[in-house]
Amino acid sequence: MAENRIGLGTNDKIALIGNLATMLTAGIPILEAVESLSVDVKGNQKKILDALREDLAQGKRIHTTLSRFPRAFDKVTVNVIKASEEAGNLDVVLKDLRENIRREAEFTSKIKSSLVYPAFIFLVFFVVLFVILFVVVPKISAVFSRMTVSLPLTTKILIFASDLLVKRGIFVLIGFLILAGGLYLFYYFKRKLLFQILFSLPLVSQVVYKIDLTRFSRSLHLLLASGIPITHALELTQDVAIKKETSKMIAKSREMVLAGKSLASGLTTHSKKIPNLMLKLVEAGEKTGTLDKSLQEVSEHFDYEVTNDLKTITTLIEPIMLVVIGVSVGGLMIAIVGPIYGLIGQVGAR
Repeated sequence: MAENRIGLGTNDKIALIGNLATMLTAGIPILEAVESLSVDVKGNQKKILDALREDLAQGKRIHTTLSRFPRAFDKVTVNVIKASEEAGNLDVVLKDLRENIRREAEFTSKIKSSLVYPAFIFLVFFVVLFVILFVVVPKISAVFSRMTVSLPLTTKILIFASDLLVKRGIFVLIGFLILAGGLYLFYYFKRKLLFQILFSLPLVSQVVYKIDLTRFSRSLHLLLASGIPITHALELTQDVAIKKETSKMIAKSREMVLAGKSLASGLTTHSKKIPNLMLKLVEAGEKTGTLDKSLQEVSEHFDYEVTNDLKTITTLIEPIMLVVIGVSVGGLMIAIVGPIYGLIGQVGAR
């Protein structure tokens, strides 16, 4: 059970697979290589290498050990290593696998980096809101409370929120923790529903579909290049899809391949969503016997498209966010300054 909870970071995974590939290429026996690597590492890497050393000493295969750590090594990785062990080209495949993990990490990093700026803007907004409610509004509300002046609704709401935060902060904190816990439970148990709603948004939906096609073509390229039959490879790639529609498309294509049809024929049934370029490259790859290389070209093409789409979305979101936050902060300041000007006007009239 403990092995199911052991994971590896991307850098650790690249280092482990890359170092193992280097030692095998140099002609070092696998057991000696694993023993050597386990001396210089700590944490989860060492746990995995120690388990691998014990299994190898008992005559077991590498993929058998790695399959016991599903959080560290997915089904694609395990099956690629299994095929390479059977084919006797483990050192070559490990290098390809390291490169594939590196590309996937770079691809994921591009997606995450596109979310950093919007998240930062929202964080700054909430910090400013907290300072206004906790520091500015209490001082202003003390002045208003000593004077008979009619306050607008927005100012009353702002003072109420400030009093709630300052005078009953512990209850606000408890309520926030309950809300955060509820959202976490909803995310934990209804994650698929949450993602389904998120991925159905107009701009997001198209980008996520391209992300699915990128990961699908990259994983299928790696599996086919390792010598895994296309039907089994298609079955494994269903797990890399984010959207249900993509997974169903892969499953349908696999059914058609099992029926004797080509992969291009299976993908053509979803031609409204799959770009014509992908269909043509897959069809050409099947005719020339270079499907794995064609899929690599497809993954690189979609990688480029996703990067550009993310830049475009970020460029569109930035001014919208700035306007919304600017209007929100401006509204808060008007709610504070407006009554002050009213007071000044009353004093001037006297």
